[in-house]
Amino acid sequence: MLIIRRYIYQEILHRLLWIAVFLFLIVMTNKLVDYLAEAASGKIPGTFVFKFLWLKMLAVQPEVLPLVLFLAVTLAFSRLNQDNELAVMATAGIGKSAQLKLVGRFALLFCVLAGIMAFAAAPWAKAQIATLKVEAWQEANVSGIVPGKFKELSSGDSVVYVEDLSSDKRSMENIFFQSWHDRNSSVLKAASARLEVDRNTGDRFINFENGSRYQGRPGMLDYKITSYARYGVLIEPNEEKSGLASTEIIPTLTLLSADRGAQMAELQWRISAVLACMLLALLGVLLNQYPFGQKPFTLMLLGILVYFVYHNLLGISRSLMEKDLVPSYLGLWWVHVLLLIVIAVIYYFPVLVTRRRDGGDTQYLPARP
Repeated sequence: MLIIRRYIYQEILHRLLWIAVFLFLIVMTNKLVDYLAEAASGKIPGTFVFKFLWLKMLAVQPEVLPLVLFLAVTLAFSRLNQDNELAVMATAGIGKSAQLKLVGRFALLFCVLAGIMAFAAAPWAKAQIATLKVEAWQEANVSGIVPGKFKELSSGDSVVYVEDLSSDKRSMENIFFQSWHDRNSSVLKAASARLEVDRNTGDRFINFENGSRYQGRPGMLDYKITSYARYGVLIEPNEEKSGLASTEIIPTLTLLSADRGAQMAELQWRISAVLACMLLALLGVLLNQYPFGQKPFTLMLLGILVYFVYHNLLGISRSLMEKDLVPSYLGLWWVHVLLLIVIAVIYYFPVLVTRRRDGGDTQYLPARP
């Protein structure tokens, strides 16, 4: 039994490594192209590209790890099935139940890794990405401001002129700012100003200090003049799901005491990464009891289809829960229960068919329970 266990684990690990590398290269290349495009358009500084890249790779691990394990187990057992080794194992007394136990023990270690990623590493990485986006936005906008020259900001409907920049290049001194809204013009003068982001909403502002505001329509005499000590102007509203205001960056310990739908949905989403590793690994074993288990490419396509249906159902349930359309006790759990029912049906279906075929010679299982 020990030899068989090592043999099966080696088959899984061999495929797990090359599948992980393959998916890693795909995700990394895709994200690298996106970040390079943003750097080329001036949205983020070029020095931030690789910082974003490695943090993003860490953030997506809870979603990638279950898929990697699922495909590795599925293809490993497909190779064993193709060479009739599963039938030999069944003859030696290592049937379907024993194979599920062996893979279940292997998946437990993967569940621990997925838990570390989902509960700690990924939220930390997403928080760092949100912080870097703020810094990148500040640097990309301020770095393009040259003292003594006018510059349009990223929204395109405002222009800024500064006399000088602070030594850290984050603060503007003796600033002139003009914006347009519904044919009305707003002009501000201030002794200093900084680009800042609201941590609660993710909205991006310029905060002016010690200045005056002139508001009205050009050509008219009804201008309003206001003096202020501190005045904030919204430059860009937060339109992204991920950011400083996202539930994705909230620590797991904080989510445990949450009572809001969005936060509870995030907690269940993180737990789903752990459950998915175990359930998908068991499903990968059972899929090989059918004739298509000897066709690795067919089985791989089927495995990817099953994963995306499962993952999309989790995503839909999460969105409904965030909008308080699904109660928390139902939440994402019903998707896992549904997959568990599918696993049970796949497990017992060949046995039921065999019992109904009185004297039939049709055999579905390469490895009997």
